[in-house]
Amino acid sequence: MVKESRQQARRRRKTRVRKRIRGTAERPRLNVFRSSIHIYAQIIDDTSGRTLASASDRDESVVAQKAITKVDRASLVGKSIAERAQANGIETIVFDRAGYQYHGRVKALADAAREAGLEF
Repeated sequence: MVKESRQQARRRRKTRVRKRIRGTAERPRLNVFRSSIHIYAQIIDDTSGRTLASASDRDESVVAQKAITKVDRASLVGKSIAERAQANGIETIVFDRAGYQYHGRVKALADAAREAGLEF
């Protein structure tokens, strides 16, 4: 029996989660992608297939903050994505953790987005 890689396991978890989670125009999906260095967030309307807002720790607004840890940068991204969503008139979302465990940077991003006014 061949052991599956970390990426294959995450891909399998992601497809399992995405079977149940669907973003609509009234309640779009907040998708999180986390690499070993950076973190990215998108708000997606799955019915039209459009990205409504996006943010990452590579944006100038986050880079200018000089956050020290990756968790601090993730919380800045969460705050940034919430502000951009509210500018587009989005108040409620569905959270898609994309197969990642809900702790660390993913949890920090979600908590910061909630504090900034998004409802999950």
